[in-house]
Amino acid sequence: MVLVKTQAGQDALKDRHAGLSSRQRSAFILFDGKRTMGEVLAATAAMGITQEDVQAMVAQGLLAPAGGGSVAFPAAAPSAPGGEAAAADQAQPAQASPSGQETHRPSQQRYKDAYPVATALTASLGLRGFRLNLAVESASSFEDLAALAPKIKEAVGEAKYEPLRKALFG
Repeated sequence: MVLVKTQAGQDALKDRHAGLSSRQRSAFILFDGKRTMGEVLAATAAMGITQEDVQAMVAQGLLAPAGGGSVAFPAAAPSAPGGEAAAADQAQPAQASPSGQETHRPSQQRYKDAYPVATALTASLGLRGFRLNLAVESASSFEDLAALAPKIKEAVGEAKYEPLRKALFG
């Protein structure tokens, strides 16, 4: 589905409308009437932009379908066998976490969930964690972040590490 900015959206962008977070603003700019919603979501996945963010922008009247009409978003988790969620589960086998429990989230989703947490944790270390923060920011996959997890845990401590552990392996 191709979405375009509405006049209200253009005004919100120009006026730095409070209804758009900085990450939503980045995605909003990409809706140019040429890219599909899937292409924009793929391009902004590392920033944590989700279909719910796009739905919020449509609900606020900031985006509209390129050809007019109404917007129909697919269900987040199709109930019919063989839907997108089932295909994702088949494409990504269950993986064991360090605690021995299996997780059924695809590694791409776990990366998307864990990256902002890891970045925030390492950024909070200041100069002491500068190199670790650079390593996290250059991590481009779940496997890269999982490899850095022990170093992050050592640097921030068990209690602060817990949200990252849940995002990566929970």
